[in-house]
Amino acid sequence: MPPTDVTPIRQALVLFAHGARDVRWREPFDRLVQKLTAALPGTPVRLAFLELMSPQLPEALAELAAADVGEVTVVPVFFGQGGHLRRDLPALIDTCRQQYPALSIRCATAVGEVDSVLDAIAAYCVGLVLSE
Repeated sequence: MPPTDVTPIRQALVLFAHGARDVRWREPFDRLVQKLTAALPGTPVRLAFLELMSPQLPEALAELAAADVGEVTVVPVFFGQGGHLRRDLPALIDTCRQQYPALSIRCATAVGEVDSVLDAIAAYCVGLVLSE
């Protein structure tokens, strides 16, 4: 039998969003996944939801664990730190850590809490005003 030279995927990215009843709500998140997939070739990028849409976070992490991913960074695509990020997300991540002990899961800051994201939104708004 020839030796296998299969290197497991070491790192993945999961964008974590709230979810909504209207399926169109996820469209910008899907575009963000496409952009990140292009920018990070070879790195699995997934979208997961808290509720109302699928996959939910445990499902996305189960898929990555089954694919022998070693490390996952969960990026909350939320504007700020509300109850979902303070209570629900940590509980979900703790449960997933227990279910997938070989998977190292870390959680980033909500994107809306990051100055560069706020700067991009401010620049967009300024552009709207100045273009009139």
